[in-house]
Amino acid sequence: MSLLEVNNLTIYYEKEQSVVKAVNGISFKLAEGETMGLVGETGAGKTTTALGMMNLVPNPPGKIKSGEVLVDGKNVLTMSKKELSRFHGNQAAMIFQDPMTSLNPIMTVGNQIAETIRHHEKLSRADAYKSAEKMLETVGIDSDRMSDYPHQFSGGMKQRVVIAIALACNPRLLLADEPTTALDVTIQAQILDLMNDLKKKYSMGMLMITHDLGVVAEMCQRVSIMYAGRLVESGDLEDVFDRPSHPYTRGLLSSLPSLNEDMERLRPIPGMMPDPANLPAGCPFCPRCEQRMEICQDTMPGNMEVSNGHFTMCHLYSSNKGGTT
Repeated sequence: MSLLEVNNLTIYYEKEQSVVKAVNGISFKLAEGETMGLVGETGAGKTTTALGMMNLVPNPPGKIKSGEVLVDGKNVLTMSKKELSRFHGNQAAMIFQDPMTSLNPIMTVGNQIAETIRHHEKLSRADAYKSAEKMLETVGIDSDRMSDYPHQFSGGMKQRVVIAIALACNPRLLLADEPTTALDVTIQAQILDLMNDLKKKYSMGMLMITHDLGVVAEMCQRVSIMYAGRLVESGDLEDVFDRPSHPYTRGLLSSLPSLNEDMERLRPIPGMMPDPANLPAGCPFCPRCEQRMEICQDTMPGNMEVSNGHFTMCHLYSSNKGGTT
């Protein structure tokens, strides 16, 4: 049995004058100890997917329209508030994008870590504080700083504190939403190394949400490419990076600078991602795709297996193709 299984997850944001179709029927699995990268442009639906997996989509306006999220076989989306309270932090934890806003500015970092531990474990205040000291040292911060406040830490140190809080109760599943976006390159590398080491130490499954393909190449065994709320390609890291099948994936990889080729200009993907409140009837990538066909305009492609465990949503791989436009 997989540690995590997401089946047909669909999430909308319903407003008075429009419905934003943020996540549109995505499915994937994650094994224990495995790291999967969820990659896509801003607005692709990555963060909403993670919030949905934790049953934290703000309602209103957000609504989980369908699907299930199974962690160790239990559906997170049908849990009561009491069950969710035990689930968050204990079985699954999430690292949010901005460490600057993830910490309580009027509580010491030590108390914030200890509070998480006391919420899930039957420990005295003193024992929880000792556990928090060990956790802080685990992420590379001296326990002497337990009584410091968030504003006394740099961005990289704040992110370490956030990681300490997330891992305080040894969760089996970690969702990391752009955990290094606000940090400079040197600190990014330190944080990624730290997360890798802790993942191995605690045998966690990890979903790494990012737009940085370099981070995915360094951290992940599997990768899923998200576009307009759908997983347009997924598979093992080598299959997707070395043999990309979807035109969007190929466009992402082609837009990166190469150390092996002389390039005067990068090759960006033309156009913009469609408005999620007004998605086209067919393939959402069709208006930007250089290989589009007639069928792409009004028919959504299915999820096809192009090789063992390597899936893509593209009519180029279906038997029912139309002519080119």
